[in-house]
Amino acid sequence: MENFHVSGEEERPSIDFNAETGILEIAESSYPEYTNDIYNPAMDWLEEYLLTSEREVTFNFRLDYFNTSTSFRFQQIINRLNEYHLNQAGKVTINWYYEEGDIDMFENGEDYSRDCKVAFNLISY
Repeated sequence: MENFHVSGEEERPSIDFNAETGILEIAESSYPEYTNDIYNPAMDWLEEYLLTSEREVTFNFRLDYFNTSTSFRFQQIINRLNEYHLNQAGKVTINWYYEEGDIDMFENGEDYSRDCKVAFNLISY
């Protein structure tokens, strides 16, 4: 399976999904008005990647800002990773990075972690 990469620009995040290592990352800022053209291909790739059971997946969220429509997409990703963990014996770790002192980003991570059944780490930098 090919890796998936999108370079970040302006309001669009960088996305780097590595099929060999299982390290999947969304970084920078994400506040586009419409998220379909960014996140639909990423979700399609993720769905195909998760067809194989028992993978070890590390998902890194390294954002400094995101909007409400992006938040919905993040919830979709986290829900799918939970399903994979519970139904296909995948070992999933989610790392939520936030700048030390950025209480909003920390609280966003806390909110996402509440419904998670996978390892969810809040990591300050």
